[in-house]
Amino acid sequence: MQRVQIDLMQRLAKALSAQFGQNCEVVVHDLSSPDHSIAVIENGHVSSRHVGDNPSVVALEAMSADPGALEDRLGYLTKTHDGRILKSSTVFIRDDEGRIEGLFCINFDMTALSLASTVLNDIASTPKQSDEPEKIPTSVNELLDELIEKSVEVAGKPVALMTKDDKIRAIRYLKDSGAFLITRSGDKVANYFGISKYTLYAYLDL
Repeated sequence: MQRVQIDLMQRLAKALSAQFGQNCEVVVHDLSSPDHSIAVIENGHVSSRHVGDNPSVVALEAMSADPGALEDRLGYLTKTHDGRILKSSTVFIRDDEGRIEGLFCINFDMTALSLASTVLNDIASTPKQSDEPEKIPTSVNELLDELIEKSVEVAGKPVALMTKDDKIRAIRYLKDSGAFLITRSGDKVANYFGISKYTLYAYLDL
């Protein structure tokens, strides 16, 4: 992202955090820095993150997925490392050719609102969904661990019981989720699934 874009996003982030208070975290991800994508953050205490921290799961997906297949995500649930539930929205920032170059994210801590009067119910309401809220990682290692756990869920069985096809299915999920954009992720994934780096690359090519 260009400096002028980041400056504008920073002003918008300050305005939103001032408007909605300390429970409203606003994050700007600059995808030109994959390992340290957070370029702007207001009220970072909500998710315990800072400028220069690692990307979120949504940011990794934006870096690895087909840009044309991605739409802004509004009013979904996320979860902090200490279990607080946030109401989140993500807007994809695109260049003139439609490529995603950044994300503008709003995370509102609903903990206090859930204890407030019914007058606030409309503000605190979220779309019905059966999925668990997405956890917001606070480090690259935690992010990779989270993706590996999800890949095991996709395979449907623990690693010790996985066949070759199961492992391929799990590793494809990691690839599609952008896990291999994380530095040295290949070593950790290969060790986790009990395969060599050569076998890992072979699975990725299938």
